[in-house]
Amino acid sequence: METLPEYTLAQLALRNGTDKPEIWVAFRGDIYDVTKSKLWRNGKHYEHWAGQDLTPELDDAPHSEAVFSKFDVIGKVKK
Repeated sequence: METLPEYTLAQLALRNGTDKPEIWVAFRGDIYDVTKSKLWRNGKHYEHWAGQDLTPELDDAPHSEAVFSKFDVIGKVKK
């Protein structure tokens, strides 16, 4: 199994669709690339912003964590 790269929260924050072209979000320690999602245009999805850990925000979402299975895990949040 391939080891995924680790990124700090500061590195994740740069992948917000503005500072860098990538749009990434984290959930439960995994980092997902949502760049190709039409729902994450300009780094925003409803009231959620890319480049951050969305784990605590899922309780307010109208969907389950299964939504993350649509995206590739491209890294891990560095502890």
